[in-house]
Amino acid sequence: MRWINARPSNGARLSLALLPFILVLAVYMIGSAERLADNANDKLLPGFSALAQTINRMAFVADPRTGDFLLWSDTAASLTRLGLGLGISTAIALLLGLIIGILPYARAFLSPFVGAISKVPPLALLPILFIVMGLGEASKIALIVIGVAPIMVRDLALTALSLPREMIVKAETLSASSWQIALRVVLPQILPRLITTLRLQLGPAWLFLIAAEAISSDSGLGYRIFLVRRYLSMDVIFPYVVWITLLAVVTDILLDRLRIAVFPWSELEKGR
Repeated sequence: MRWINARPSNGARLSLALLPFILVLAVYMIGSAERLADNANDKLLPGFSALAQTINRMAFVADPRTGDFLLWSDTAASLTRLGLGLGISTAIALLLGLIIGILPYARAFLSPFVGAISKVPPLALLPILFIVMGLGEASKIALIVIGVAPIMVRDLALTALSLPREMIVKAETLSASSWQIALRVVLPQILPRLITTLRLQLGPAWLFLIAAEAISSDSGLGYRIFLVRRYLSMDVIFPYVVWITLLAVVTDILLDRLRIAVFPWSELEKGR
């Protein structure tokens, strides 16, 4: 049998999926043990016991200064900013992507501009956003929108353009107007791609959020990571990085489940 046709069983697939994580943990344990053997106060690779104590302190012990449970208050602040940024980006992408994808005049007018904006490094605009919009929440949310919305617009517009022309022609022969074609033919076809595009932009959105929080914020996961870095508090940084990754992975899975639940036919198109 050719390797290209060999498919793992469910058990083998689970084992193969877990293997890289186990290897990373094993390498960390070995490295941590070696460093702690040389220096019991080493901060670069703290042991699992130190990590567990820090997680307990950050998540389940109220901060004596503010009275907050820092991990949860930071998570709430970051998720609020992320949710607003991605929500606004999704609305913009759906509207402009649909318009650019179906209207040639709108495509000629907006497509070059959106393409140019999508090439601008968003982090280079962060100082401008802070100057124009201040150091509050608006500038952080705007950075996420600027960073992910143009990419999402282009993706949805290309998806709309790739639809078979026969679908549009059939709708026109049934006397459908441009408005009806947009809502009844094109929109249902691009909505599954909207969710997929949103999933693909989760990583960049977290990047822009953490960068903004690191520079100017008094709460948030990115703020906490950059606050403790000056003390080399890897026992805080590592759990926060893992927590951010876990949040992103869970969000990605939930979005994919949402796509399948709302648009089950999108799985059939993949041959599943």
